[in-house]
Amino acid sequence: MIDARRLRVLRAVADHRTVTAAAAALYLTPSAVSQQLAALEQETGHRLVERGSRGARLTPAGEILLTHTNVVLAQLERAEAELAAYGSGDAGTVTVAAFATGIGLVLAPAIAALSRIAPGIKVRVQDAEGDASVPMVLDRQVDVAVAVEYRGAPGEDDRRLTRVPLYSEPFDAVLPVGHRLADQEQVAVADLAKDAWIGPYPGNPCHDVVVLACEYAGFAPNLEHSSDDFHAVVALAGANAGVALVPRSALRGMALTGVVVRPVRGTAPTRRVFAAVRRGAETHPLIEPVLEALAGAAGGVARPDVRA
Repeated sequence: MIDARRLRVLRAVADHRTVTAAAAALYLTPSAVSQQLAALEQETGHRLVERGSRGARLTPAGEILLTHTNVVLAQLERAEAELAAYGSGDAGTVTVAAFATGIGLVLAPAIAALSRIAPGIKVRVQDAEGDASVPMVLDRQVDVAVAVEYRGAPGEDDRRLTRVPLYSEPFDAVLPVGHRLADQEQVAVADLAKDAWIGPYPGNPCHDVVVLACEYAGFAPNLEHSSDDFHAVVALAGANAGVALVPRSALRGMALTGVVVRPVRGTAPTRRVFAAVRRGAETHPLIEPVLEALAGAAGGVARPDVRA
């Protein structure tokens, strides 16, 4: 009989591509992961993982088993949810990983709503970049992710996850007050091709949005300054260090000293935000109200028309 705990080990290796990284995600030693894989191979009678200089990859037999693993683990999540519901499950802790703006925009209002409608549910928050929270869910480090769409993000058809769309928002152009385009009602990204740029570091989903927007406009941005803190990005623009594209909600309540904020002409680059849980866990009596509260808070997200 196949041990479900070993299936989780197999999926971690598939997700992280090395035994060492899988071990870290599972809070095991690499030798323990290797032992679990060896035991799983003995249980199935097939070699499941091949290791090389570039890490570990699944064999064809391993890929077959991984397909069933996603179904089995999702069903186990559903079983846990039903058992929790049977035992009332109206009190407990749900851990949510979210990026800073998402915390302020939807997670904090969701927590406030839960305190009124489900006071037995305690939400523990972990600050995580928009591309980091989904792997935390898959590795069972957190229960819910509030994440941003990014290159390589698991799609809506990914059998490991259930996704709930929350909101989308445009990026606005942030220009120094003395910029040649500051008096325009809207700004085309292509018109900023020769400017110095300020933006997030590679790996941040917003970096991908900015770079892709510039690529679609026909150029690669000259990113002279990098920061994942949008307050710092705006401050640098105000110091005439360059131009930037910033998610509209990140500008809310910010001191826009020395800058003007203009909508992007044409199709604006967009940040799409969603919540994700391990498939099968969406009906858990603790997690389902959190997802509903997040969706409710997202429904009230205004799109501020920020201008200076």
